[in-house]
Amino acid sequence: MFLQTDEQTIEDLGIFGNRNAGGIYDLYNSANTRGGEEVLKEMFRNPLSDQEAINLRSRTIECFARMNIIFPFSASSFDMAEKYLMNTNEQSKDAGHHSAALSEKEMSNGVSAVIEILWMAKTFIEQKEVIDISHYETDRKSIRQLLDHVAFQPALREKPQGKLPYSAITAYDILFRVREYEKIKALLNHIYTLDVYLSVAKVAVKRNFIFPNAVEKNSCRLELKGVYHPELKKPVGNNMSIIRDQNLIFLTGANMAGKSTFLRSVSTALYVAHMGFPVAAKSMTFSVMDGIYTTINLPDKLGIGASHFYMEVLRVRKVATELGQGKSLFIIFDELFRGTNVKDAHEATVAVSLGFAKKMTSMFIISSHIVEAAEELQQKSNIGFLYLPTLMKGTVPEYTYTLEPGVTDDRHGMIIIKNEGILEILKNGVKKHKVVVD
Repeated sequence: MFLQTDEQTIEDLGIFGNRNAGGIYDLYNSANTRGGEEVLKEMFRNPLSDQEAINLRSRTIECFARMNIIFPFSASSFDMAEKYLMNTNEQSKDAGHHSAALSEKEMSNGVSAVIEILWMAKTFIEQKEVIDISHYETDRKSIRQLLDHVAFQPALREKPQGKLPYSAITAYDILFRVREYEKIKALLNHIYTLDVYLSVAKVAVKRNFIFPNAVEKNSCRLELKGVYHPELKKPVGNNMSIIRDQNLIFLTGANMAGKSTFLRSVSTALYVAHMGFPVAAKSMTFSVMDGIYTTINLPDKLGIGASHFYMEVLRVRKVATELGQGKSLFIIFDELFRGTNVKDAHEATVAVSLGFAKKMTSMFIISSHIVEAAEELQQKSNIGFLYLPTLMKGTVPEYTYTLEPGVTDDRHGMIIIKNEGILEILKNGVKKHKVVVD
């Protein structure tokens, strides 16, 4: 079972980054193999939506992190083995043509690399500290079953990196690339997954990330302490909780107070937690969701004649349709209905928020500049209110980036405009500074 999401959410959270900057994937990626990188990418594309599977993966990685187990395989051996095995295709499975695409040296190096991987896999799963990791037992048994196959016993008796006669190389070549290719491929996939686990465990230790606890679906629970965005160099952690009796949070704050960053912090933590990965927080407990949908950087679709407001309406409609199917969803809207006039935005924000709040197994955070909407929403007991304050030092705003309960009507747009001297420039133009020449 996988978590439902979409490209808008993946883009909002910067999961895979862009040309100018890396993403969350890059932050967690210290894999040793290309196959491991692909498995990691697939995990980011398909977070889990099953409590047992999430907690099993999380506990496995946590054990590896605590025991500081290092990836035992040689990256160069994997490169060699992968290039060698890539020459397997339908034509090569004809035993008479199996070696046509490889030189004798390539075949010898490839066979030796596979033998080394078999030997190292056996050594790894027989370590007592690995045997003692109960959460990894299913994977360990699967690897053991593959290695115990009678076809691989001669290879496991060979010395790693030992010199083999040509007759043995050709025999192993047929075994690895033809007869037992699927088993070799299955073994490599297990090792790629192990590479991901050890890579993520390493990141958890280095960055002091914590391992969340997933609880049953439909319980509508999110408890975060000290959550922050993992890409920030000097983050400010925040505490936040959502429960069934208060399943919608209405968030206010001035421009630059940190609303969007906070929304990304929470949604990134929840997204990554559904992968069974460690997160940037001090502690986290969450109910498993069917899906996560965020709307933080919604683009105009001018090419199809769609305004920002119309794109917002379509986005709300998509979310409403998903909720109408009885799914448990985590929904974020940053500055809901910013693309229309204040009166319409006010009415629509109230109406949609009240509609969302009735979906008691889903969780919502809606940020808005329209603080007047809070007066009507406060009539609803299951809507909570948080804000990010601005402190004024004379005419200079300072931001704490720390959540407080309640609603703020901080508006400092004109102060910032005046501080930047924009009105003065419009009135008098830019003053030219005299250049003094010695």
